[in-house]
Amino acid sequence: MFEVADRLKNVKVSASAAMTRKVRELRAEGVKIVGLSSGEPDFPTPLHAIEAAHKAALAGDTKYPPQDGVRPLKEAIRRKFKRDNNLDYALDEVMVSNGSKQIMYDALMASVNPGDEVIIPAPGWISYADQAVIAGARPVSVSCPENNQFKLRAADLEAAITPRTKWMVLNFPNNPTGAVCSRAEMREIADVLLGHPHVMIMADDVYEHLIYDDFGFCTIAEVEPRLKERTLTVNGASKAYAMTGWRVGFAGGPRPLIAAMTNMQGQIGSGISTISQAAATAALDGPQDLLKERAADYQKRRDEVVAMLRAAPGITCHKPEGAFYVFPNIAGCIGKTTKAGRRIATDTDFVTALLEEKHVATVQGAAYGMSPYFRISYATDVASLREGCGRIQEFCRELR
Repeated sequence: MFEVADRLKNVKVSASAAMTRKVRELRAEGVKIVGLSSGEPDFPTPLHAIEAAHKAALAGDTKYPPQDGVRPLKEAIRRKFKRDNNLDYALDEVMVSNGSKQIMYDALMASVNPGDEVIIPAPGWISYADQAVIAGARPVSVSCPENNQFKLRAADLEAAITPRTKWMVLNFPNNPTGAVCSRAEMREIADVLLGHPHVMIMADDVYEHLIYDDFGFCTIAEVEPRLKERTLTVNGASKAYAMTGWRVGFAGGPRPLIAAMTNMQGQIGSGISTISQAAATAALDGPQDLLKERAADYQKRRDEVVAMLRAAPGITCHKPEGAFYVFPNIAGCIGKTTKAGRRIATDTDFVTALLEEKHVATVQGAAYGMSPYFRISYATDVASLREGCGRIQEFCRELR
């Protein structure tokens, strides 16, 4: 009889993935769902990237690739890091993977041992903690409260570091809150980490180009070059270039770590799709104006979503500086009862009732390590956003 391995017994299916699957099932049954749960850009992949993939396929670029990525893409990644982040990596300090998620998995599997600790700011992306558990490490959550705009406080980071700390994760712009660290705030974090040379840093910069209100982006190895030799700077094509299905992530980092990650990746697969790598090369080296254009569009959506949520009884909503999520506080809804008679005791109850009664899909804050909140993705068309937020307002007005 099959029995799940111990390493997976405490790892649940991602709440956002579970919600997305539920939405697909309901839509297949004919239910009209407003999907605000998936962190996937609704823009098309740039045409020049698609054309590059087509040309690569026609040219016969369809054989096994190097496990760490093809040279043209690695060179494009080098140029991207130099152009956008003022970071200079050698070719053997760069690798490509099946999305940025596998980059992080490779890094943890290649570096942590049982009993090691991984510091994860909360709320944070669901997979950070789960990947740490699978790798045998212990995730250590550090609260980033709303009264600090969901940002990591240097004093809290200092208090969380122990001799067993192997990694600490930075994800700003943040999923699920959209929080962005200023250069001064990142400087304070860097100063703490300078005092702990045994700690590696994983900078997940996948939302780098989704910044609003002229806030500005910075990554920790740029802010403090002395940390570069123990920082893995992670990024990818998915969010910026609307290439989620192409599955191309990449990273720059210390040569020994990249070599170990490449070895780990070699045990999982035989490299990344050559066609996808051709598309990503074209995206990174092609016109970049679309990034600002799309960010401006997202900013308008953010403003409208925040305004509509603030008009919903029982909800307060911080205005995020980046990414394409809002993370509303529903403390004012807890303890109430829906029109259909469901009692709202938790944010999980809230999103479940919202889906079943108003057919709006969101994700509970508990999945990201902070309650009572829920996450909305505004990476969808404006009509759907207005319809979804209108239904949320109606749902909240009906609570008693």
